[in-house]
Order: sequence, then structure tokens, then C-alpha cells
Amino acid sequence: MRGQRDFLLLLMLAAMIATPIFAQIVPIAVGPDNSSTQATASIPDFSGFWSHPYWPGFEQPLSGPGPVVNKFRGRQILDADGRPLAAENGPLTGDPDRLVGDFANPILKPETAEVVKKHGELELRGGAPNPTNQCWPEPVPYIFWNLGMQMFQHPDRITILYHFFDQQVRRVRLNQPHPAQVTPSWYGDSVGHYEGDVLVIDTVGIKADRQFAMVDMFGPPYTQALHVVERYRLVDYEAAKQAQERAGKENFRMPPDLAEGWVPDPNYKGKGLQLQFTVEDDGAFTMPWSATITYRRPMVTEWGENICAQNIHVYYAKDTAVPRAEKPDF
Repeated sequence: MRGQRDFLLLLMLAAMIATPIFAQIVPIAVGPDNSSTQATASIPDFSGFWSHPYWPGFEQPLSGPGPVVNKFRGRQILDADGRPLAAENGPLTGDPDRLVGDFANPILKPETAEVVKKHGELELRGGAPNPTNQCWPEPVPYIFWNLGMQMFQHPDRITILYHFFDQQVRRVRLNQPHPAQVTPSWYGDSVGHYEGDVLVIDTVGIKADRQFAMVDMFGPPYTQALHVVERYRLVDYEAAKQAQERAGKENFRMPPDLAEGWVPDPNYKGKGLQLQFTVEDDGAFTMPWSATITYRRPMVTEWGENICAQNIHVYYAKDTAVPRAEKPDF
């Protein structure tokens, strides 16, 4: 069985062990001096559970340079609401079993394209290591592949949890600048502010001197110059559904059993949440590029445990590269 299919199957295994558009490149934004005085009543409510059950997840922009896509294609099996598609009607989408990136994408510098090419070759030989199957921290934008997330809004900060794997956590300070000298860290330094009904998050200082440093599951590396700007806004139900239909023309739509409940609630007709993000890194890419993630409210109502490092024998063709001590600490 091919390695990536093993990874899809691990999602079902994890469930068994768990407890119960706007493609234009946006300018880099810094919160205005008076942003902290924005009336609380005008701030939209982004809080709660959100899902986008697509693998590996990035939606292409409507125009302009976008992320690497899969060279291998297969038939989509479900529509945006999870209804089966006839084999002859399903669009040709990225093959979930073979995540082989298009290394000819013009956003890639030659050395970056070579890494993507080699990553694809590993995929075809049984699977390539990445932060997810190696139980490592997942920085932005890589972490946006996650099927499910939960956002908490506070007057001075935003906290975002991601479900697969290890309940990884991001913390965003509101209405504050980056430090003059940012110390590189796993998730970088994230600051945010509101621009009307849009939440803007600016992230720099993501640790590049590490294993499995990549911006998505096709393997493009990043450097210490990586700079990611996220823009979140609420969209109407129909707009969210249509965006997920577009996503289903490029990304595999996960069935409910594999997604562990992180699929849209068919009875919820309220607003969706749309993330448009821009990536800049002149050490790895020839130009800035953008992508979108569209979320809808999911079926899940509680946060289950999902610990990657407790299952190091099942996520990959060999044991995962989690940090290990040669002897106990006590």
C-alpha cells in the first residue's frame, strides 16, 4: 500500500485511540496606532469550531500566483456537503495517495524546485517525511492543511488550536508590534489587529534551522525570511459552500470516517470563515503568492485527544523522528 494512503488510514486509527477570495496579494499590514480602541461591538465573532475537510487543503487563488499543486490526479468522490459523486461526474483532483508537487510552478526558485522534485520522488517510493507524519511542530502556512481548528478571541490576544495531530496551539498578540529582534521559534512571532470586519495576523521569525521545514505537504522549503500574512473574514453560507466546491476541484474531500467528524454540519446555514493568506520568502520563492482556506461549522462538538507521539509506529513507513532521550531523566 502506498505511503500516503497509510497516512489517510491513520486518521481512522487515531479516532480509535482518541478520547471522546481574494486572490490579490495583500500589502503587509501593521496595526494602526488606534486599533486598540476599535469598538468591541464592531469586532466579528470568529470563535468556535471550524472545519475544511480537504486534503492537503490549500485553495487556489482566483487570479495571481498560487501554491504548488499535485501533479497526480484522481476522481473526487464527494461534493462539498459530503454526498457521493458518480465516478464519471467527479472532477479530476489531486491524488491523495501521491502528493507529488508540480516543481515547474514559477513561484519556486531553482533550488526550491529541486527540493519539491526530490520530495515527490520519495512519495512515489512509499512516502515522504513531513512535520505531520514525523510528529513535529507545524508552522504557518503548513499547519493550514488541518481539517479542524478552534479559535478563541480575547481583547488582547487570539488563540488558535488545530486538531491533527497533538492539538498544536498558536498564540497571537493583538495591537502590538513585532520585537525589534525576533528570536526564531517553532511557530514564529504572530501579531494581529482588526481592519473593520477582517482579522489580520502577521507572522515572522519562524524557525528555519530545523528538520522538515516546509510550507506545505509537497515539500517546498522556507528560509528565515518567511513572512506570512493571514486575513480572516466571515462569508455567507452560499459563498462558503461555493468556495469549498472550488476547493474540491483541486483537493481530495475527506469522507466523514477519515475526517473524524470534522465535516460541515448539514443543518448549519450560518456564515463560514474564510482565510486568505499571503506568503513571502525571497530565499525560497521568486515572488509572493497567495492561497485561501474556507471553513464551515463542523459536526464535532467537543475536542478529542489525538497524540501523534504516542503512536510512532503507525504514521509512516518507519518510526517517526520524534525527539528521544538515550536514558531516562530520573
